[in-house]
Amino acid sequence: MSLPLLRRELRANYKMILLFLAVITLYSTVIIAMYDPKLGASLDLMAESMPELFAAFGMTNAGATMLDFVANYLYGFILIAIPMLCLVLIAVRLVARYVDQGSMAYLLATPNTRSTIVITQLFFILLCTFFLVGYATALGLIASHLLFPGELDVFNYLRMNVGLLCLHLFLGGLCFFFSCLFSEQKKAYGCAGGCLIAFLLIQMLSQVSDQLDGLKLLTPLTLFQAKELAAGRNEALLMAAVLAGLGVIFYLAAVWIFRRRDLSL
Repeated sequence: MSLPLLRRELRANYKMILLFLAVITLYSTVIIAMYDPKLGASLDLMAESMPELFAAFGMTNAGATMLDFVANYLYGFILIAIPMLCLVLIAVRLVARYVDQGSMAYLLATPNTRSTIVITQLFFILLCTFFLVGYATALGLIASHLLFPGELDVFNYLRMNVGLLCLHLFLGGLCFFFSCLFSEQKKAYGCAGGCLIAFLLIQMLSQVSDQLDGLKLLTPLTLFQAKELAAGRNEALLMAAVLAGLGVIFYLAAVWIFRRRDLSL
């Protein structure tokens, strides 16, 4: 791994990462602050008035506990979509942009080998993934403790965030794979962003009605079941582990491709 390259990526991407952390902070704190067992009935009435809209975002039931509320309103869409967008932008910047702009030739002219470069970039996106999920997890714990001490089931909350981490390891791996596969940024963004948006839209459609429920088999996002993780079901944890395994496969495939492809520099 190249420490100078790692530091360069930190300098190049920290502002964007801070922006996404600010968005996560805003949404997480506002939604946690909204928690009120009495409010649950009002939210359920709103969901009944607009069932398709609420169902699309996985917000069909406010739940009886704070963990249910958080799983429903934060982990059904927001903490999937926001880090996902950040990982797409970072992944393409790490490899495809260098190749597209011709900067990869300068990196390869240094004593660093292809393996060193791609492993450094892989480490950086993994670092970002762990940091984004870790930050969201810590923020939820702190905000819930300050606003509603003793209300949050910490153990199952952490289980749910382990599942979230597995999901984003998969999404980051997929994006990094496309970044190593293509020489043009637009193709990498198109394939990575297109796949993730398709996954998200299919997931939303599958939740709108029972007739479309079968669509959930077409998106890997189905393997992340926040409500089941919050309920302590081990099957949901196993499905999340499958996502992490798929992510590892994509990362390994990305390294293999980058080491052997013709970069046409």
